[in-house]
Amino acid sequence: MIEPSLVYDAAIEKESENAEFLAYLKRHAAPAELDSQFIRLYDELFSGYDCCKCNNCCRIYAIALRADEADAIAAYLGLSLSDFTEKYHIEPASGCYRLDGPCPFLCADGKCLIHACKPTVCRNYPYLNRPDSMGRLINVISFTKECPVVFELVERLKDIYSFRA
Repeated sequence: MIEPSLVYDAAIEKESENAEFLAYLKRHAAPAELDSQFIRLYDELFSGYDCCKCNNCCRIYAIALRADEADAIAAYLGLSLSDFTEKYHIEPASGCYRLDGPCPFLCADGKCLIHACKPTVCRNYPYLNRPDSMGRLINVISFTKECPVVFELVERLKDIYSFRA
């Protein structure tokens, strides 16, 4: 597996190849089979990977917390919702709370301060273990820039499909 600090540059080097592969999959892959391959590779690759050794996604993305998630996190941290939003500069927005990256709950050792109640968006990233992988291919290719597991998954898919740019 590629080192997290190297994944961005490696993905940039493969950007045009990955775009070609995306187009190839859209023309040649059967959606149900691609879903199955994504789920199998996701399970295989993430089963042995410690995301705490990477955390690139935590350093990059802003996230939206549902109201119930904001309440749960505030309670977990022993704060009122008002104190929580003030302390972490969380902005209410359209029925949710926006939390800009890098994530303030990412500890120096790579652990998540709120792991026990982290939001759905964090638990589900990078969203590869669910149906409609065909509809998310553009996101998958962009995720290769921050996630070593996604980078590896795309490279393995290229082998499965005998893709050569």
